[in-house]
Amino acid sequence: MKEFSIPLKEKIRRIDPIVLLCVIGMNIMSIVTLLSEVDAFAEGVGMWYVRMQTIVSVAGLLIVLVFAFVDYDALFQKTKYLLIPVAIILILVVKKYGKGMYGNDNWITIPGTTISVQPTEFVKLLMIVSFAMHLDHVKEKLNAPLSVLGLAIHAGLFVGMIVWQGDTGMALVYIGILAIMLFGAGISYWYIVGVGTAAVLGFPILWNRGLNNVQRKRILYGFNPDLDPTDGGWQAIASRSSIIAGGFRGAGFNGGTKYYTLKFAAQSDFIFAVLAEKFGFLGTFLYLSLAVLLVLRIFWIARGTRKNYASYICIGIAGMILVQAAENIGMCLAILPVVGITCPFLSYGPSSLLSMYLAIAMVESICTHQQKYYFEREPE
Repeated sequence: MKEFSIPLKEKIRRIDPIVLLCVIGMNIMSIVTLLSEVDAFAEGVGMWYVRMQTIVSVAGLLIVLVFAFVDYDALFQKTKYLLIPVAIILILVVKKYGKGMYGNDNWITIPGTTISVQPTEFVKLLMIVSFAMHLDHVKEKLNAPLSVLGLAIHAGLFVGMIVWQGDTGMALVYIGILAIMLFGAGISYWYIVGVGTAAVLGFPILWNRGLNNVQRKRILYGFNPDLDPTDGGWQAIASRSSIIAGGFRGAGFNGGTKYYTLKFAAQSDFIFAVLAEKFGFLGTFLYLSLAVLLVLRIFWIARGTRKNYASYICIGIAGMILVQAAENIGMCLAILPVVGITCPFLSYGPSSLLSMYLAIAMVESICTHQQKYYFEREPE
């Protein structure tokens, strides 16, 4: 049978070690940083974060190793018509039952437990796969007006659902991913200019009618936190102070005090600031080096895939990591709005971390199935 024409040892050999080592390295940095800031939380809470992050990390790594042996093409071809309906259902569930803080009611508590999940993290992956398959479907006439219109409707559906659900920060990530995927597919620059012009002209309408007061303040105080240093801007200012305090070498595993002021966000959205204070420029440089290497490696993998849509999936995943890291670090440095975006493989957050591992699982599956069967060639 074709399914067994490639030995297991050969599939194991095809797993990309650079991707795996980058992810593991970043994740270890996450757990070490969480462990170093245990004293910033109430008794027992800090260690609970460490345990949960460790459990999800191990589970995520197992998912990567298992999914690497699953033929991504066979799986996605059988489920391609379910991707968008499942995404819509998840958003509707979040809209009706979601809970949260600061205007983002995007968390769902699993019945019978105290565990909460953020479905928009997983909808992001459904968007990447479905949009990649759409790009592949129209690749021969990508820049035709009808093709672009169809892609715009597809993209607008996902972004619109996230904005409607209230998670503006995640919507920005979605837009960034889609833009990178379109660029990678070869969209005409004229369309990029047109969309950019429309965005500039439409921003006043979005500002006045599409955003609530909390979201508008987040944007204003994000670019200039000193406008409200005791409320809307205090997180960004505290984060910036923590990064500055770290200097070149950092205060050490047991050192530092500035991160205490980050309170509940020190383990999640602003953990990069804690990393900077504890381990200084050297620690942040190591994380950034691993992140950049990971993104570049996934882009490299995208060059050699046997399926066009697999290449677009890799581009989307690399774009996701790039956009989230840039936005998170930007808000930690107080130069971008605080929009509740996690730092890839560093921030605490079971949903975010698990979705990242699922994304890496797809990349590894694409690596192990570059040539599905011996002597197989893709049709021209």
